[in-house]
Amino acid sequence: MRLIYFDESKPTSENPVFFIGGLLFPEDQIIKLENAISQIAFNFFGTAILSKDTELHGKSIFHGKDNFKKHKMDKRIKLLSDIASVVTNFKIPIRIVRIHVKAHRAKYVYPEPEYGLGLMLFLERCCDYLEKEKQLGLAFGDYEEQELTQSVLDFSQYKFKGKTPMYYGRPLGLLIDTLYFTHSHHSRFLQMADVVVFLANRFNAVSAEPDKWHDKEGKKIWESLKSGTDFYLQNWP
Repeated sequence: MRLIYFDESKPTSENPVFFIGGLLFPEDQIIKLENAISQIAFNFFGTAILSKDTELHGKSIFHGKDNFKKHKMDKRIKLLSDIASVVTNFKIPIRIVRIHVKAHRAKYVYPEPEYGLGLMLFLERCCDYLEKEKQLGLAFGDYEEQELTQSVLDFSQYKFKGKTPMYYGRPLGLLIDTLYFTHSHHSRFLQMADVVVFLANRFNAVSAEPDKWHDKEGKKIWESLKSGTDFYLQNWP
């Protein structure tokens, strides 16, 4: 079985792109993975206790915000690199969906909300992997109060109807039970998904070599994730 943890990065006026994605953790390695990410948190914070004060949040780490204000850039970059190394060392598959919001809304008269569409496409790509590996999956997302009820209802409808409503819709039967949601500061695995999605949002479209040191290092980390494990990013539309 694969335990799937996903998160999203919302669009802004400066960057009108919606990302949703996550990691498919192998069940038989889950204790080793939890120990590894807990050790990284302990090394940085001096405690492995899960709380908002010890949350590994990609944007905050990179920009030195929130509980990372007092930490120097090189230490924060190393933290991102250490988190990414867990993903690549354990060869954890990554699946990400990128929706260009303006293009999506311009293409359809009644465009589907980006979160619902992105989640559906993400779950389809996870099922592609599960089918290939002949495994089942259980999915966990970051708690989004406005999206939670509709997401669970949509997922139930897709399973009941046998496939997603896309033209090339596919069944989600390999994902068992329902979608589970919790706050990210309660889950190191959700925090890992957050970091991966942040790096995708920040560096996926960067083709030229960045000028600033921290951007160069961040791009290296992102490239290591793409090349170091089973990686797939779907663009929409």
